[in-house]
Amino acid sequence: MNFTAPSPHGGMGATLVDDGVTFRVWAPNAKQVWVIGDFNGWDSGRNPQFERDADATGLWSVHVPGVTAGQEYQFQVDTGSEVVWRADPYARQMTSSVGNCVVYDTNSFDWGKNGFRMPSWDDVVIYEMHVGTFGRDSGSRGSFESASAGLDHLRDLGVSVIQVMPPFEYAGDISWGYNPSHLLAVESTYGGPDEFKQFIKAAHEKGMAVIVDVVHNHIGPSDLDLWRFDGWSEGEGGGIYFYNDWRGETPWGATRPDYGRSEVRGYLRDSAMLWLEEFRCDGLRFDATNYIRSVTGGTWDGGAAIPDGADYLSWLTSEIMASQPWKLLIAEDLQNDPMVTTLSEQGGLGFHAQWDAGFVHPVRKALTELSDEHRDVEAVASAVLGEGRGPAGTRVIYTESHDEVANGKTRLPEAVAPGDANSWAAKRRAALGFVTVMCAPGLPMLFQGQEFLEDRWFDDSVQLDWGKSESHSGIVALHRDLIRLRRNADGVSRGLRGAGITPLRVDNATKVLAFHRWAEGGVHDDTVVVLNYSTQVHGVLPVGLPAPGLWKVRFNSDSSDYAPEFGGTDAFDVQASGPAMDGCDQSAVLTLGPYSAVVLTRET
Repeated sequence: MNFTAPSPHGGMGATLVDDGVTFRVWAPNAKQVWVIGDFNGWDSGRNPQFERDADATGLWSVHVPGVTAGQEYQFQVDTGSEVVWRADPYARQMTSSVGNCVVYDTNSFDWGKNGFRMPSWDDVVIYEMHVGTFGRDSGSRGSFESASAGLDHLRDLGVSVIQVMPPFEYAGDISWGYNPSHLLAVESTYGGPDEFKQFIKAAHEKGMAVIVDVVHNHIGPSDLDLWRFDGWSEGEGGGIYFYNDWRGETPWGATRPDYGRSEVRGYLRDSAMLWLEEFRCDGLRFDATNYIRSVTGGTWDGGAAIPDGADYLSWLTSEIMASQPWKLLIAEDLQNDPMVTTLSEQGGLGFHAQWDAGFVHPVRKALTELSDEHRDVEAVASAVLGEGRGPAGTRVIYTESHDEVANGKTRLPEAVAPGDANSWAAKRRAALGFVTVMCAPGLPMLFQGQEFLEDRWFDDSVQLDWGKSESHSGIVALHRDLIRLRRNADGVSRGLRGAGITPLRVDNATKVLAFHRWAEGGVHDDTVVVLNYSTQVHGVLPVGLPAPGLWKVRFNSDSSDYAPEFGGTDAFDVQASGPAMDGCDQSAVLTLGPYSAVVLTRET
């Protein structure tokens, strides 16, 4: 058949142009490369043959007239010792992780005219979603189509940002997503690239941003055509895409990309930019960045450091911020290292925010202690204040995430009361944990199902129990009210969007924690949060307030609106006219139920 090699057109992978498709691949050690597909009847005797591009950088290309979107193909690579079949590393669509590549038309999707813009950082409330288990169709495997059916729920809940766990083509049909086989293709069982775009479009139309979780610390390790792609390797190494020495080893296999090789950096960069540009995602969450910059995941171990990895991250975030500064970049580094969120030009990695390990662990520990006497309110206060862990807007705070509710760990209500997640104590302390998240400075996050007390540990083969959203509708309302307060939707609680925080009382004897939140201060800005980490009812609780006048109760987690067994303690608006205490010139007497919280804001 007719073809032109090398191709006069640009683009990596399969690029629709003029009257056909240009195919281009990086295979510096190959002796010859061909493309085979349904366009030539999968006939190896009629394969278009690549030629090396003129710049001799290891790129091969060919332009094949007549090839159209939707047609399937593979590459054949002569390694010198054998001819191997390889999936296109830049394949934009796959029939499966071990199937054929599909020519994809990147310009065919209709985005409509929605003018969505990413919310400001102080308005971010993140909902972590696993597409395969989020959908409401309990009898089938989840997809972007079924996940879209739950978007109204998230909009009504008040979520502003949906974080999608890795949706890239992975081995098999069931996975968390952290084993990507094809970094530029959307998982076929989820519906492929157009369904992902449709999901993003629908979320944007409902006022919610979408950020996607990317995995650059390792690839695969199974169903991995990148492994020894063109036949070359050193020792037991994986070839051109990977480190071929001790730096290749990760907890998930010896498949760490070679961040020091420009072509590999470019490949990872192109994958990241694809989601931000063509798919219009509003940000990226990078999985396990500590394993990008360290073999062991501990950057305190100098002998394990990977300087190329840190340099790669800094280079990538710098490029993204230069072109799309409104896109949110989050790292999962879990070392409380402020360099992660230090600007690239100042020697840091350049992320906007990172998951805050210094928050989740002490808060969950306090909530799950068996007895009140062992609850450490001072540790909770330290977690909330975040001192030494970067500014408020650089910390993602949470009590549940995919890591915290699986792999031997469980959902918070179940952790509080094993086997009795519907109990009074489980409900009260789970709610108290969410208040702590939503009222602390940082970017708050919840994990799917948390809002209706999902108690089963996260299993990628088991759908969420949406029936709980009805049976625990009051708890859903509690989450909705808190998110509304956190985002200042009613214009009365601006302080919860601010960075200001001052502890008013940290009492480990009574297990009471009170703090003042503010943005600029004043009416409908100054906010006081009082948390009770014990079963004791405080019928008379004098607390210092930072300004005189009327303070209105905006939230009381002991309200019977949230659960029939709640409601033992009412909370009332107060006048701050009492004596000085808690570092304030005035105070008021509050009431506070067991394992509950009250949020007040200044009214006059």
